[in-house]
Amino acid sequence: MAQFDIYRNENPATRSRYPYVLDIQAELLSELPTRLVVPRRDGTGTEPWIVSRLHPVLKLGDNTLIAVFSEMAAVPASILGNKVGDARVQRADLIAAMDLLVTGF
Repeated sequence: MAQFDIYRNENPATRSRYPYVLDIQAELLSELPTRLVVPRRDGTGTEPWIVSRLHPVLKLGDNTLIAVFSEMAAVPASILGNKVGDARVQRADLIAAMDLLVTGF
């Protein structure tokens, strides 16, 4: 598991709304039994609830997905589904979203 890897959401209760999760936890902490993840939902990036810097739009193949930082959570690492991609190329946007959520800047 690595920071910015994208996994299928295997949780039946949330999978239809959030088909993927983005692992944002630093690899330095990989020994912890949990991972900090950001749910990703389908969208266009123009939804009225989106705060552009807080909800970066990411591509996964042909899918446009929104990283919903305002709903990030720690989950057991054991429940992460299959890795389907990574978002390392958007690292700056992802760190900026987390920074906005935590610091307000």
